[in-house]
Amino acid sequence: MRVKDGILKYGFVGPALIFLIAFNIFPLFYNIYLSFTDAELSGGIARLVGGRNYGVIFDDTRYGTALRTTGLFVVLAVATELLLGFALALALQKPFWGKPAITTILLVPMMLSPAVMGLYWNFILNGHYGVVNQALSVFGLYQPQWLTDPDLKLFSILMIDIWMWTPFMMLIALAGLNAIPNHLYEAAAIDRASRWTVFRRITLPLCSPLLFLAVLLRTTDALKQFDLVMAVTGPNDRATQTLSALLYQVMFRGYKIGLGSSYSIVILLIVIALATIFIRYITSIQAKQGRESA
Repeated sequence: MRVKDGILKYGFVGPALIFLIAFNIFPLFYNIYLSFTDAELSGGIARLVGGRNYGVIFDDTRYGTALRTTGLFVVLAVATELLLGFALALALQKPFWGKPAITTILLVPMMLSPAVMGLYWNFILNGHYGVVNQALSVFGLYQPQWLTDPDLKLFSILMIDIWMWTPFMMLIALAGLNAIPNHLYEAAAIDRASRWTVFRRITLPLCSPLLFLAVLLRTTDALKQFDLVMAVTGPNDRATQTLSALLYQVMFRGYKIGLGSSYSIVILLIVIALATIFIRYITSIQAKQGRESA
């Protein structure tokens, strides 16, 4: 009987393990191997070059520019989405007429394809025939060149990303707010605590683990930003070139598979480092709350 149970167990788990090894683990290790070679997309024999590719990365001025652009994008996008999403969640916390319809409408942007939305917003923000500039012209206001002005290109992509992913922050924040027991608010009302005290001592601390989880998910996703950059300004624009866009340029425009693989490993290490920091911080918050509740 135990033998049959073991066969049945591995029969269910085995295909998933094979799929994981074939599509995740093997490509990862093969990518690490390629990062130490001079492999090119045009073909030829790949030769081991040691850590030369990684030296090229840190000597490349494009890497520093792309790293600063990516960092600025991540900080501004995630912080704005967190603040707006939490504010919307607070507004939607209590039931009111039309809440399901409003919530559904707010969630629509995050369900759409980023690449398609990038092309869609490309038409909206076009400096000549875009809807935004046409609306500004009606009121006689200045019509910025959203997609050609170097000072506005990154802002335009930020605006699109915030529009798309603020609902994601709102959804997770709303789940955290709904998980707070009502008796805590009732006790605070009996003690005549102010709204600010309730928010500071009850709402924010109990929501913080989920909020940090949302920040972790959005940060790791924003670090890989490529879709909007590709659709709105293109991967070669220095004003908006993120690390993923630079990786695309190196690998598919420069045909440098080995160098591109090393770029991808650097991005992966950055994502893993940030994810580890966030996870440890979330764990410490949950452990602290567990000790306080005990």
